[in-house]
Amino acid sequence: MTNPRFLQIHFLTPYSSVLLNRDDSGLAKRLPFGGVLRTRVSSQCLKRHWRIADDPHNIHGIDGADAAFRSREIVDRKVFEQLRETVDADVVAEFEKTFNEVVYGDKGADKKSRQTLLLGEVEIAWLKSEAERLVADAAGDKGAAKDLAKAWKKEGAANFKAMRQGATLPGGLTGALFGRMVTSDPEANITAPVHVAHAFTVHAEEAESDYFVAVDDLATGDETGADTIQETELTSGLFYGYVVVDIPGLLKNLGGNVALAGQVLHNLIYLIAEVSPGAKLGSTAPYSRAAMMLLEAGDRQPRSLADAFRSPCAPETGQAVAALSDHLGALDAAYATGEERRVMSLSNAPVPGAEAGSLADLAAWADALAGRQG
Repeated sequence: MTNPRFLQIHFLTPYSSVLLNRDDSGLAKRLPFGGVLRTRVSSQCLKRHWRIADDPHNIHGIDGADAAFRSREIVDRKVFEQLRETVDADVVAEFEKTFNEVVYGDKGADKKSRQTLLLGEVEIAWLKSEAERLVADAAGDKGAAKDLAKAWKKEGAANFKAMRQGATLPGGLTGALFGRMVTSDPEANITAPVHVAHAFTVHAEEAESDYFVAVDDLATGDETGADTIQETELTSGLFYGYVVVDIPGLLKNLGGNVALAGQVLHNLIYLIAEVSPGAKLGSTAPYSRAAMMLLEAGDRQPRSLADAFRSPCAPETGQAVAALSDHLGALDAAYATGEERRVMSLSNAPVPGAEAGSLADLAAWADALAGRQG
């Protein structure tokens, strides 16, 4: 197999006494699976922490990786914020309204009606240059600004679309990896080549309600010092996670840059293994690393190994790896899809057809997969 299409990444990561991802009521997110409730970490939570990680193997620091920002205030804060400091407010307001409508749609002038949108550095730079040019042409005249904004709206929208279509990374590296959906302009959508499943515990949920107080250091006499009394939920668990990368799709989004694609895959392996969701850092120190990571490269449709844990497994890495390996062996016997495999594991349980190595070995192997395309 010289040019596998899909890279599948399976991982098992343990946590104790944490609250990694909360629902709308402040409790841990959950998932019913196999007749029992499991603790869950959403794919959105995982992707955000991998995307913004301040880590030696971060994504945003890769050479050639354009930045991107996800917000409802990109025009306000990235395009016009500096202009407001030196230009008449009424003049800026005329252009700001029009630019928001071009970027966020016809209702974009109202912040509450805007979609939280991802724009790349190249898109923001173009918008900023257009704003500076128009403001200069208005020369401080509100009436002229209104006429210029009206004339620019249709032309600007067309030019913005053309610029975006011609850019290598219109949505920055974030958009190239995790995609972009623009409801006001479907042509601006970017198909995500990185697909992330919700992680869940391989066993039934393990949770407790933690009662705690904030002590008043200045309490005196008969005062108890318990100034605030609260409760929070804490959970423990061994989580199974699953990620798929469509390698040709990634290369397409990166303009065919094989070296950049390889660096992205290399760093992504490190981030998945080493970066934890960052909720309640000060009170739970929720830092962990993958106890097992399995990479598979193949050209057939990917398949999760989640069903290995439909019957709850003991919360122990060796037993979880054994359950995963048994399920993988059964799939191999039934489908014979012939994936290439690499595994890193803190347990000694064997994984069918997988060559063992360190995290660095797995990351280097993933990097090399990009160069095998074409």
